[in-house]
Amino acid sequence: MGKPKAPKPPDPRETASAQTATNIGTAIANGTLGNINQVTPDGSLTYSQTGSTKWTDPMNGKVYDLPNWTATQTLSPAQQAIKDQTDAAEKNMATLANNQSARLNDLLGRPIDLSGAPAAGNPNAINLPQYQQYGPGPTLQTTLPNTGNVQGAVANSGAIQTSLGNAGEVKRNYETNFDTKRYEDALMARMNPQLDRDRAALETQLANQGLQPGSEAYNRAIDQANRQANDARFGAILNAGQEQSRLAGLAQQAASFENAAQQQAYGQMLQNGQFANQAQNQQYTQNANNMQLANAAQQQNLNQALAAAGFSNDALQQMHQNSQSTTAANNTLKDQTFNAQQAQLAAQNAARAQYLNEMYAQRNQPINEISSLLSGAQVNSPNFVPTQGQRIEPVDYAGLIQQDYQNRVAAYNQKREGISGMLGSIFGALPKPSDRRLKKDIKKVGKLDGHSLYEYRYKDEPRRDPKHLGVMAQEVEKTRPDAVSRGPDGMRRVDYGRLFSAGRKKR
Repeated sequence: MGKPKAPKPPDPRETASAQTATNIGTAIANGTLGNINQVTPDGSLTYSQTGSTKWTDPMNGKVYDLPNWTATQTLSPAQQAIKDQTDAAEKNMATLANNQSARLNDLLGRPIDLSGAPAAGNPNAINLPQYQQYGPGPTLQTTLPNTGNVQGAVANSGAIQTSLGNAGEVKRNYETNFDTKRYEDALMARMNPQLDRDRAALETQLANQGLQPGSEAYNRAIDQANRQANDARFGAILNAGQEQSRLAGLAQQAASFENAAQQQAYGQMLQNGQFANQAQNQQYTQNANNMQLANAAQQQNLNQALAAAGFSNDALQQMHQNSQSTTAANNTLKDQTFNAQQAQLAAQNAARAQYLNEMYAQRNQPINEISSLLSGAQVNSPNFVPTQGQRIEPVDYAGLIQQDYQNRVAAYNQKREGISGMLGSIFGALPKPSDRRLKKDIKKVGKLDGHSLYEYRYKDEPRRDPKHLGVMAQEVEKTRPDAVSRGPDGMRRVDYGRLFSAGRKKR
């Protein structure tokens, strides 16, 4: 098989020139089809060709004749008669407006006489109100006379017992080793050989059934076996924990008996200390009651002095409030007088504004009449119906050239990737696990797309089995992490299809 030759790309200038010629021809055809003559009850619309325009293509210098069209609109006899009458009426209205406009020379030559207008209000005639100031508040009583000292200490009634004798040490350790690993190791030592034999028997059975590693049925069977092995290991862990719990219970019972005896001795000493403290507390309570009676008498004297001072302050505050209310009422009367003066000023200004508006209206009325005479009616143009002309869609010549080039490039790439496609199909059938930790007898044999290829066997395969060909997941992960994944067992797997298809695209 010889090396394929890449197709030659199309010339952009030739493609653009061909596309321009196609577009111009299509545009001229569409313009001709769209120029449809129309005849309506109100008139007609006629298209006629009136010469052409020369246009030169800047890409290749070719000259094209672009036709020029003229649209002629003709009114029906009835609409033409209405237009003639409207034109004559507008001429008469313009003549009348021209004659009446002579009146504006005299009207605008005389200024508006405002001598009869009402006088405007004088804001200087309004007197601003003079408000009364609020007086200061009265001086209130803020101190009270001395009503006696408060007794703040209770007589000494004896010392409180705060410590107890030693009732013995509390046992806090069961003296039990809580590490269950030795129980787990003993159980797992008996279980692991059987699990390994079951796993080997399952893989042999699957191989005899024709199921290859990586297939859906193979993965389901291996996953089921993994779950059963994990269930067995979890059972061993639970049994080890139960044995450790039994030993811990026996140690706990012994420690609890010793702590109960220590608690009984501690309770007896605590009762003796509490009895002594109760007697001291009774004496302290009697001394405190005597002190509280003395303080209650002092508090009663203070309350009486406080009530007298409050009554005096309330009377002074009431007198101050009455004075403030009188000042506020006087200021309100002054506000009312000021508002009445402002209302009188506003009424005078409103009367003057109304007089001026009437004078301006009298002056503007003749001008508005002449302006209305100058505005005439408009003639209605014929309403032409939309036509359903045919349209020729332009040919995408440049697109056809580009599509042909892409097809030839695709054929060229397909020939180049023939060998790579066969390698990808071979590697697609390789086992999924590619973690180096699962392999043995590893030997480097070459490279493909920059990735090292190795021959190897899996650790659970005998040496008489043929070797596999593939990559090491740890190496691929450094340069192409997107092609490496990890399974639930923590082992790395390589997606050979993604790895080598990406490599072919890079070439």
